[in-house]
Amino acid sequence: MRMGTVAIRADELCRRFGNAVALGGLSLVVETGEVFGFLGHNGAGKTTTVRLLNGVLAPSSGSVTVLGLNPAREGARLRLRTGVLTETPALDGRLTAREALAFAGEMFGVDPREVPRRIAAVLDEFGLAERADERVSRYSKGMRQRLALARAILHGPELVFLDEPTGGLDPVARLGVHALVRRLARGEGRTVFLCTHDLAEAQALCDRVAVLQNGELIALGTPAELAARLGQRSALELEVAVDQMPAAQAALGAMGFDVALDAADHIMVPGVERRDIPSIVARLASEGVLLYRIAPCEATLEDAYLALVAGSDR
Repeated sequence: MRMGTVAIRADELCRRFGNAVALGGLSLVVETGEVFGFLGHNGAGKTTTVRLLNGVLAPSSGSVTVLGLNPAREGARLRLRTGVLTETPALDGRLTAREALAFAGEMFGVDPREVPRRIAAVLDEFGLAERADERVSRYSKGMRQRLALARAILHGPELVFLDEPTGGLDPVARLGVHALVRRLARGEGRTVFLCTHDLAEAQALCDRVAVLQNGELIALGTPAELAARLGQRSALELEVAVDQMPAAQAALGAMGFDVALDAADHIMVPGVERRDIPSIVARLASEGVLLYRIAPCEATLEDAYLALVAGSDR
């Protein structure tokens, strides 16, 4: 990431539809080369934000610059430099994949001499080369998603907006998309704005995340920062002999830890700091408890997100 270079800057960005506020006073900065996660339930304002950032919608108030341009005034220029994958990509089923990509190359002003090479490269990357000349109407949902991804990056955009990019993909294809996101950001210095409901995916890929609730930004930071800010602490999972569960529970209780039975032979101990683990192991050993497995469980983005949303609802 090229720290200090701004790809997106929004200040009190607001969009209303009549009396309804779809986005209320969004302020954030996304740096160049960052994988930025945008999280929120359906209706939170994510799609409205992406449309504002690409100049498809004009803001009701506030200001925004994307790649140094004003989307509302310079949207046509901006969209030549961005790639967008919508949650439900529009593909013309009458075209072949090759034809669809050729049309996209023309629309984005790619040098005609470069188009065949780029098409071949993205078809190969997304596993579509063997069916490139087949009509899109015959493609499965996963194949359509891969074609839409190929179309979004064909022209080499500086900023890529991905809305649920792994929806409908099998596990192998999902891993391929994750590798693509990392390559775009880490290898090529491009910026990725990732809208997703998959919190594990966001934790694995994103440098920072923003959480949107009812059009309002309720949190912004790294997944670890959000977990720490919300008091989401680590836990410790222990596997012990079934007949020694009472002794293990008693020992942990005497140390001041609450315990939860995760299974017949598993104990989950919430609120455990890393420095607590050696003393827990020593105490259980002194009580003659046989430990078959010890697994620290770090607080996750899902923990933080659920705590955030629950707190906001309250």
